[in-house]
Amino acid sequence: MKRDRNDSMNSQGSLSVSDESIARLLCDDSHVEEAVRLIMKKYGEQLYWHIRRMVVAHDDAEDALQEAMINVYKYRGTYSNEFPLSSWLYKIATNEALKVLKNRAGYNVSVDDLGDSLKDSVRAEASPDADETLILLQEAIALLPTKQKMVFNLRYYDDLSYEEIHTIVGDSVNTLKTNYHYAVNKIKEYILEHQL
Repeated sequence: MKRDRNDSMNSQGSLSVSDESIARLLCDDSHVEEAVRLIMKKYGEQLYWHIRRMVVAHDDAEDALQEAMINVYKYRGTYSNEFPLSSWLYKIATNEALKVLKNRAGYNVSVDDLGDSLKDSVRAEASPDADETLILLQEAIALLPTKQKMVFNLRYYDDLSYEEIHTIVGDSVNTLKTNYHYAVNKIKEYILEHQL
């Protein structure tokens, strides 16, 4: 069920521009807009789904992706080729997803307390012919604490290494592995408990 992170690029016609080329354009003030367009072509779908798995609602995911691209433009000077371009983009997208969740939670509620609300949104956003097991999977993910949800999504869906996830989330590799392990166990338990 795991998708290769290059599948979306290949299915849309391979984008042959390297991340290094895009990064050079991004750092050149006269080519920034071209770099952002290339980023959207190469990573737009991946980043949208990364955000959507966090916020659940399509409209929120689109808004967050648009904000992420604005921040790519605005904060391009913070990019360092010490890290992969994709990790920097995922970090920006993750921050925008977290902003959406924080806004939804308000001042007196933790983002981690949004689980039930996000779980309910999964069913509301699902198409009528959606597979029940996939809905249960998404509900289980929605109920995870935020850190576990991020790590699970980045590892399972985006197939990122723990080292790449470390550059996005900031936790140690051992902590990330622990979070992933807990997430997988909670997801399995939820699906087994709710499957007909």
